[in-house]
Amino acid sequence: MKILLAVDGSDQSYEAARALAHLAPAEHLTVLHALDVPRPAYPMMVPEVAQELYTTVERGMREDGERLLDRTVSILPFHTGPTSKRQELGRPAEVILTVAEDERANLIVLGARGLGPVQEVLLGSVTHRVITQAHCPTLVVNKPMRSLRTVLLPVEGPHDADTAAKFLAAKPFKETVQVTVLIVLPFAAPLWPVGISDSEALKEKAIASARDFVDGVASRIAKLGHQAGGSVTLGDPGHAILGWAETTKPDLIVMGSRGRRGAARFLLGSASHTVLHRAPCPILVLR
Repeated sequence: MKILLAVDGSDQSYEAARALAHLAPAEHLTVLHALDVPRPAYPMMVPEVAQELYTTVERGMREDGERLLDRTVSILPFHTGPTSKRQELGRPAEVILTVAEDERANLIVLGARGLGPVQEVLLGSVTHRVITQAHCPTLVVNKPMRSLRTVLLPVEGPHDADTAAKFLAAKPFKETVQVTVLIVLPFAAPLWPVGISDSEALKEKAIASARDFVDGVASRIAKLGHQAGGSVTLGDPGHAILGWAETTKPDLIVMGSRGRRGAARFLLGSASHTVLHRAPCPILVLR
């Protein structure tokens, strides 16, 4: 598996580097830093002076970037695989996406900066764009990953199940994990048409069908060498997943972005958006 680790010098990006300890050794690891050099904001400045100022700032930022890359490589866990460093000029999200394509990365790893409303803004500007437009899965490290023993896998249907099974079949984790396959049925007005939430028979039938589905997904995952079980709960999907995570405290949440193709590729489903911005642990968004 080829991994792209995007770093920016924040505490979260260093935690993203340390999180590699729980992943299988990479076929190749690229540690990337994007140089977003500001242009002089003085319209009356003569072009030659503006260019000289820009060059000076770029040189300083590039030197700082080299030190950042060296620092990051120095804290990488043992046995992460062959590693190279790379600096590129440009907006962080654009650089990450371009290099991921160029390197044919199978996984992008990056830290989520900030908390609360600040995190919302930063995710919207960088992480959100990477998640929705990357060609491969993205691991967002929002806090230290001390271990990777338990995984919460919310699924919406066969597409999510197939994507997760394909990802796990590639053996991305260093050790086997305990996977809880979770499906959320939105049996609560106004998520369902009027009257449906009152039909206990229909609800029981839907729950039984969902249980069969998650048990089947868990069986597929178990055949890949992991321990797995299925669970069904009711409610608003995003909040139900967060509630389950707060109670069971998984080491990682793995879920789909809900984007498929075309314009949908640039959007996160409401459940994915809610979980991404409020997850109590790192989250791996599959593509």
